[in-house]
Amino acid sequence: MTASAHYAPPTTPLLSVRAIEKSFPGVRALSGVSFDAARGEVHALLGENGAGKSTLIKIVSGVFPPDRGEVLVGGKAVDLARPDDARRAGIATIYQELLLFPELTVAENIFMGHAPRAGLRRIDWRAMREKTNALLASLEIHDLEAERVVGTLSVGNRQRVEILRALSQDARILIMDEPTAALTEYDVTRLFDIVRKLKARGVAVIYISHRLDEIFAIADRVTVLRDGAHVATKRVADTDAAELVQLMVGRRIESLFPKITVPIGKPVLEVKDLERRPLTRSISLTVRAGEIVGLAGLVGSGRSELAQTIFGVTPADGGEIRIAGQKVDIRSPAQARSLGLAYVPEDRGTQGLVRPMTVRENFSLAALGKVAFGGFIDRGAERKLAGDGVKRFAVKASSLEQTAGKLSGGNQQKIVLGKWLANGPKLLILDEPTRGIDVGAKAEIHRLMGELAAQGLAILMISSELPEVLGMSDRILVMREGRIVAEFSHEEATQESIGAAMMGSHENAEKAA
Repeated sequence: MTASAHYAPPTTPLLSVRAIEKSFPGVRALSGVSFDAARGEVHALLGENGAGKSTLIKIVSGVFPPDRGEVLVGGKAVDLARPDDARRAGIATIYQELLLFPELTVAENIFMGHAPRAGLRRIDWRAMREKTNALLASLEIHDLEAERVVGTLSVGNRQRVEILRALSQDARILIMDEPTAALTEYDVTRLFDIVRKLKARGVAVIYISHRLDEIFAIADRVTVLRDGAHVATKRVADTDAAELVQLMVGRRIESLFPKITVPIGKPVLEVKDLERRPLTRSISLTVRAGEIVGLAGLVGSGRSELAQTIFGVTPADGGEIRIAGQKVDIRSPAQARSLGLAYVPEDRGTQGLVRPMTVRENFSLAALGKVAFGGFIDRGAERKLAGDGVKRFAVKASSLEQTAGKLSGGNQQKIVLGKWLANGPKLLILDEPTRGIDVGAKAEIHRLMGELAAQGLAILMISSELPEVLGMSDRILVMREGRIVAEFSHEEATQESIGAAMMGSHENAEKAA
């Protein structure tokens, strides 16, 4: 049963957003957006990166002023010129990047800026601990203590501290921006339990997520934005994933994984008994021209470490690597690049992109040899290289001079991919190629992967999303504890068989047989 199976919103919304418009230089972010949320409702905001979700919640949070339109709380218009105004109106926002002080305790973080006071306006530490314990008890959180230092907590527990901080300020409207992006499955379950308790108290929760399964698990209604405009608001019980995808991207996506069959050529990458302790242990694998090899495994299984060893970030201690049949000893990323390897890392923000630099500068970073002559960069050649990349990968940017860090996650990922492909590599290593990007951008990245494979590029793809691994791979390798423990063809792979290999249960089944 979905969260909205018996949901009927009251007639008076707790939060109303009316005809909000917002523009930035060269970009119209919001065009007359309206939606509302009722007491005791979980209202999801859905849309591609760049659809306007972040701008909208920053307006409701008092970070940005709207150009036009108004925000109402309990039916009354409020002036949200600053975040403090939003807090006083009962609005709290939990961002994807948690805003906590790791050196301070749980209690100190919860009551930062509004600690209970005793005589002479001194902080009443005893009252702070008691209030913290009362908040913990109210949400039935039994594994957190008021005196724990926040820096020692898991991501899931830090997020719960953020929620408690919002409740300590009597928040009636709680905005959650991609709250499960860095959570384990267990922490997601605990978060949903808390959201349901908040809903029962009459709190309105605005829930932003790219994960459609979460929308159907927790939300009552969903509002879809596209290109800064309101497209639709629907009861979750009255819609399905296919309709929401179509509303988000403006077109039907028959398959998020447009895998096409292409001829498989000769081996491009051959790895034999590769060692880099502790998480690369006697690895052997082959990736051929035109082939997409998926690498699955749990977090900590050694997938990213293997990619970094092949690319020379952490050079191998032993074993053999061959590129197009030639034995090579890769000791640095620069050497790997010269051999025809390209690597799109898991963390595009810190490893794949220089965010303060422009779109033009980022596109040319891995191919400066093509645009620099005599030690000087030919700006005309650089602009052409970047312009071709923007066109080829359909990057949505106001200009080549736009700061890359201000683009949506999907557009940033396209730049990272295009940057490396400017060198014309033989092998492309993709580590979590669609993490944190919306469904439309995912489909575009998958389409590009298929086109590149059809052109003869060999692709080694690491992904934590089993549907992506199953949908895009010609062969699937499974890693566990630094070793490859199973291999499946595209035809024989199933979510159950890959999951069993990741957990080690397939070995027990084989022994029993």
